Formats: sequence, C-alpha cells, structure tokens
Amino acid sequence: MGQSTNPELELAFDFVRHTNRSLFLTGKAGSGKTTFLHSIRSDGMKQMVVVAPTGVAAINAGGMTIHSFFQLPFGLHIPGASRDQQSHSHRLARQKINIIRSLDLLVIDEISMVRADMLDAVDQVLRTYRDASLLESE
Repeated sequence: MGQSTNPELELAFDFVRHTNRSLFLTGKAGSGKTTFLHSIRSDGMKQMVVVAPTGVAAINAGGMTIHSFFQLPFGLHIPGASRDQQSHSHRLARQKINIIRSLDLLVIDEISMVRADMLDAVDQVLRTYRDASLLESE
C-alpha cells in the first residue's frame, strides 16, 4: 500500500490482496477508506468492480450504482421470486456476464445505505452468473 501511516489499513490491504475472504471496512470520515479503495484499485492484483447504492456515492467511489451494474429494477426485491415475476425479464449482456464471472473483488461502498432486499438481489445475480464452485469456496 505504500506510504500509509495507518497499520490497520495496511493489514486490511494485505488481507484483501492475499485472500478471497470478505472484509467489512468501517471508520470515521477522513480515516482513509477512500484512499484504501484507490490503493486496491491501483494495485491491480484483483479484477474488481466498485458499486454503491446512490449515484453520488458511486461517483465518489469511482464506480457504478448497484442498480446499474447488476441491472436491477427499482423497488423491492422478493427473494425466491423469478426475474419475470419482478418485472425484470431482460437478461444481462454477455459483456456484463463476463465481467461478473471474472470478478475477484466486489466493493460495495456506503454499504450501510443498502437495503437487505438489495443485497439479496445482488446475491441472486451473482449466484445466477458465477460458477457455483467459486461461490462455495468463498
């Protein structure tokens, strides 16, 4: 990570770089979370996508909205309901599917603003398009 003066962020950086495990990073404003995100991106060791729940948060994080990336409809996501039942009948483009399949790291910025049903929707898309053996090992 370089010239960081925060040993906790150094540890988190090494954790992200050398494992395939989930990490929840939290901290006060100005504690270096965005710098950490940019360090991970510039490191280039992981194929990553950054998403956020709102357009402003997505712009600040240098990513896309969750709805845009995963092509989710607005409104509630009902777990177990088919995509057709949720009025979202079109499929993801081949290029988007390839990106999802090649992902090493998904960063969800401002996670505290994400509703539980949206996380269920992201989970459903990932389970639909990712290799099942990859999901079981994570």
